Amino acid sequence: MPLTIYNSLSKKKEIFEPINPPYVGMYVCGPTVSGESHLGHARPYITFDVVYRYLLYLGYKVRYVRNITDAGHFEEEGREAIDKISTKAQLERMEPMELVHKYTNLFHWAFKKFNTLVPNIEPTATGHIVEQIDMIKKLLADGYAYEVNGSVYFDVKKYAENHDYGKLSGRVIEDLLETTRDLEGQEEKRNKVDFALWKAAPPKHIMRWNSPWGEGFPGWHIECSAMATKYLGAHFDIHGGGMDLLFPHHESEIAQSTICNHIEPAKYWMHNNMITVAGKKMGKSYNNQIKLTEMFDGSHPLLTQPFSPMTIRFFILQTHYKSTLDFSSEALVASEKGLKRLLDAARFLKMLPVHTQDGVNTDKELNEKIQRLVSAFPDFINDDFNTAKVLANMFELVPIINSIKDGLIEPGSISSTTLQSLKEEMDIYLTQILGIEDELAPDVQIEQIMELLIEIRKEARDKKDFATSDKIRKKLEAMDIVLNDEKGGKTTWNEK
Repeated sequence: MPLTIYNSLSKKKEIFEPINPPYVGMYVCGPTVSGESHLGHARPYITFDVVYRYLLYLGYKVRYVRNITDAGHFEEEGREAIDKISTKAQLERMEPMELVHKYTNLFHWAFKKFNTLVPNIEPTATGHIVEQIDMIKKLLADGYAYEVNGSVYFDVKKYAENHDYGKLSGRVIEDLLETTRDLEGQEEKRNKVDFALWKAAPPKHIMRWNSPWGEGFPGWHIECSAMATKYLGAHFDIHGGGMDLLFPHHESEIAQSTICNHIEPAKYWMHNNMITVAGKKMGKSYNNQIKLTEMFDGSHPLLTQPFSPMTIRFFILQTHYKSTLDFSSEALVASEKGLKRLLDAARFLKMLPVHTQDGVNTDKELNEKIQRLVSAFPDFINDDFNTAKVLANMFELVPIINSIKDGLIEPGSISSTTLQSLKEEMDIYLTQILGIEDELAPDVQIEQIMELLIEIRKEARDKKDFATSDKIRKKLEAMDIVLNDEKGGKTTWNEK
């Protein structure tokens, strides 16, 4: 089954065919570093980390670009636009770039814990002011932008005369012209739907750059167009981000990039859905955002306990990226238990040796069941990255693995080919593609120490030295380590 992607542009699943195979260009809108990353940020970057991982696994040479928004991203409220970076810098009594550095480091720290791969290029908006000004010059020269009082706006109405403004979001330009609210002081715009490419800086505005139109700062939308064009070219494969960016950000990107480069920027547009809390979007306006630091230490009022980064990653991947994901502390507790069960089984499976000869006791029905569940992994991931179904199949395999561990199923009842496939595919999909790390896995040194203690205890029992055997067990129990004497004389261990 070939890889299919739901394309937000065509509103349907399409077979993934790179523009210039084996190279793939992928651009994902990065964070605005005006504050700490929260749970809502985790979903897009974990989602597109899986996309990146799987494309690499398929053998594509991927250039993954994820920007850092460290300028602009303002909300227009009258003549003076509110720049989130400048505003927060003043509140925290920092230089803007000091604030940017602080929250960029926090972002990187958190997503390293989530085991996300580092993008190939991570450009910043402030590092590409020249490229943004060049694009704005082109838009002015082509007649699709106009300058008023040192600010430059994109003429959406003119663009819509020959292009479909709204093709990504489904918005209708006539409706937008009627329903877009009037904001005080925006009489300098020709149309209410026009968006700022460059904004004249008020006297007290901290972040400002020289331009042909006077001192100012870039609009939010032009930043991504400029950076994507520079590093991926005029037309690239995948553009991703959260559903909240679909309009106006991505719609505006398409418009300005199409005029500048004479071609639509991306072939495939991917959008992950939102995380909700009790049915409401997680957002600042609802006062229900949970910072990632609060997730890790359990300090937020909505949390009953701390949650590890892998629990959060697992929680997110249990739902298809296009579906709404409703958050609750109870749901995360359930995910924590489920993840532990899955990782315990995966850890045992990894250590289970593959027998060299198939015996007469091979269970045909069991073999077929395992093969069916494992062979579906690529089918599910190829079906628009359906991580939820991959994990569901893994959970069907867990009872089989545990039955082998408990001696209820003999390893010989599974053919060597089936067992080898199970071991390899579970490891590939869980670790390499889904990016789930075994946070509870003991390090190699601890493993070696435990193997030595188990061997000493076994020798003591063989010599009928039960006093030494019991002493070892009790000492380990005092350290919350449990020994399990299984059928066939094997002893395993786990932490309480």
